[in-house]
Amino acid sequence: MFETIELPMWFVVIAAVFAAIAALERALIPSVRWFFRRRMQRVVSRLNARLDRPIEPFKLARRHDMIQRLLYHPDVMQAVNDHARREDIPENVAFQQARKYAREIVPSFSATVYFTVASTIARFLSETLYRVRIGRFEDVLSGLDPKATVVFVMNHRSNMDYVLVTYLASKRSALSYAVGEWARIWPISVLIRAMGAFFIRRKSRGLLYRRVLARYVQMATQGGVTQAVFPEGGLSLDGRLAPPRLGFLNYVIFGWEPQARDVIFVPVSINYDRVLEDYILLAAGKRGQRRFGANISVIARFMAQQFWLWLTGRYKRLGYAAVHFGRPVSLSDFHGREGAISSPVLAREIMAQVEAGIPVLPVPLISLILIQKAPLRALELNAAFVAVMQAVEPEYLPATPDAWTEAAEAGVLNLIQRKLIVHDAGRYIITDKGKSVLPYYAASLSHISKLLSK
Repeated sequence: MFETIELPMWFVVIAAVFAAIAALERALIPSVRWFFRRRMQRVVSRLNARLDRPIEPFKLARRHDMIQRLLYHPDVMQAVNDHARREDIPENVAFQQARKYAREIVPSFSATVYFTVASTIARFLSETLYRVRIGRFEDVLSGLDPKATVVFVMNHRSNMDYVLVTYLASKRSALSYAVGEWARIWPISVLIRAMGAFFIRRKSRGLLYRRVLARYVQMATQGGVTQAVFPEGGLSLDGRLAPPRLGFLNYVIFGWEPQARDVIFVPVSINYDRVLEDYILLAAGKRGQRRFGANISVIARFMAQQFWLWLTGRYKRLGYAAVHFGRPVSLSDFHGREGAISSPVLAREIMAQVEAGIPVLPVPLISLILIQKAPLRALELNAAFVAVMQAVEPEYLPATPDAWTEAAEAGVLNLIQRKLIVHDAGRYIITDKGKSVLPYYAASLSHISKLLSK
C-alpha cells in the first residue's frame, strides 16, 4: 500500500493539467461566470431603459440551457425517434445528430457585442459607403404592440443588408437574423452568434434538421425575439425580387395559436445606387449557379483602393442606400380577416408591399430610363427622371425639381465613372459593359417601369 510507484513524466504532467482544470471548474469558473453574468444583467437593464422593444429574457438565456430546452421538446424527441426508425439506427445516434443541429442553430447573444461592436461597425460602414436614407421608420415602428413579436421581412440585394438594417434598428431593438452557410466560417461565426443570429442550412432536406430548426424558430417567436428574415432565400442574381420561400413562415404559423402572443410582420424594402457584389452576382446568374467567386484578395484590393482614395482626398461615397418600412401585417388580424392562415396568401400580401416599397434611387432609375429610351440628351434624361420622381414622390429626396435634378446628375456621374455609360455627341449612350450591368439595377424598379411608357 505504501510502496513507491514510478510514473512517466508525461503522464504526471497530463494528470496535473486535468486536475488543475477540474479545480478551476469547481472553484473559480462558477464565480467568474457569475461575475460576468451579473455585469451583463446590469448592461441589459441600462439598454432596456432606452430601447423601444426591450431585449426579451429568451434572448438572454444561456446557450446551453436553450439547446437543452430545444432538444427535449416533445416535437424534437418525436422527430429523433422517427429519424432513428426511418434510418434504422439507434436512438442515441439520432439524438446526437439532433444535438449537432441544435448546437449549430442556437446563437449565443451578447448585448455588449451587439450594441457596442456590431452597431458601431454597422453605423461606420453604412455612413462611410453610402448616403443612407430612411422612409417611414418612426411612423411604422412607433405604433406596434409592445408585447407582440416583430419580424422584419426584407428583400435581399446585398450582404450590406445585414449591416444597414442592424444600424437602423439598433436604437430600438436587437435583431436576430437567419443567416446562411456563408456565415459559418470561423471567426465570422463567433461574431455572428454573439449578435444573436441563427444559422440555416438552406439546402438541407433532412426531416430531422427541419424539425429542430422549426422548433427553434417557434421558441424564439413565442419568446418575443425580434427577427429579420430574407424570404427569397438568397441574394438576387438579376436584380428582381424572387418568389418567397415559405419555410420560415410555415414554422411561425404552425407554432402560433390565436390566444398566444401576436406576431407582426414588417415589410422592409432595400435598394442601393451601387451593390457591392453586382459583378459577382451577375456572373453567378450567367453560370446558373449560386456559387460566388469572391475571395479575400478581391475584398482586400477593394478596401485598399477605397482607403487610398480617402488618404488622397478623392474618396466619394457609392451613392444612396435607402430603406423603406411598409405597413405592418398582424398575424392575429390576418387570422381574423381570413378565418384561417394560409402561408402562400400571407407571403403574397407581405411581398407585394416589399416590392411596391423598393426605393426609387438615381442609379436604378437612370438605368431604367436609358434601357428604354437611350440614347438621350441631358435635358431629355433629366425631364424623364423628374417626371418619374413627381409620380412616385419618394421619401428619400427633397420633393423639389432642383433636388431631383441634382440627384439625376449625381447618378449620371456615378455611371460614367464606372464606365457603364458615356456622353458622346451630346447624348448619353450605354457602353458594352453597361449593357450587362444596367439591366440589373433597372430590374429593381420593375414595379414602376410602366410610368416610363406613358
